[in-house]
Amino acid sequence: IDIFKYVIYGVAAAFFVYGILLMVEGFFTTGAIKDLYGDFKITTCGRCVSAWFIMLTYIFMLAWLGVTAFTSLPVYMYFNLWTICRNATVVDGANLCLDLRQYGIVTIGEEKKVCTTSESFIKMCDSNELNMTFHLFIVALAGAGAAVIAMVHYLMVLSANWAYVKDACRMQKYEDIKSKEEQELHDIHSTRSKERLNAYT
Repeated sequence: IDIFKYVIYGVAAAFFVYGILLMVEGFFTTGAIKDLYGDFKITTCGRCVSAWFIMLTYIFMLAWLGVTAFTSLPVYMYFNLWTICRNATVVDGANLCLDLRQYGIVTIGEEKKVCTTSESFIKMCDSNELNMTFHLFIVALAGAGAAVIAMVHYLMVLSANWAYVKDACRMQKYEDIKSKEEQELHDIHSTRSKERLNAYT
């Protein structure tokens, strides 16, 4: 349990740092979009950084989908256990059993059932730890689900931001080509005007 606790601390710290990196990246790419006709190098850098963060966030989102699926199993198991405990107190003398094979905890060949007639089951139902553990698993599932929703939202925002930066690069190239062509036309026109003036003189 201690090792698992330190793993959770490490993951929380890593995602805190990752959130700060995403915030800094958002400032840089947003600055690149605001300076649409400004420095072209900033826009290109913002494009590359956005593409890299899209890929990284997509990988993390898939990992958190796995964590969400993993945390949903204990919630389902504890909900069934809590329901059996509640029904055992309502119906006197009822022999309700929970088959552990349906959760994949034990193999199909082993028959492991936890029934309400055993003393250990009654103690477990009366203990505060069952309620606390059930609520903690619900909080863990909600947190994992919130992380997945946040990453999906960030992927949408980041993809739109990347598309804006890409369009900014194209617009910048178009403006550069247009200004060069206008300058060339102006030079040609002024040269012809000088030639005509020289011909008249």
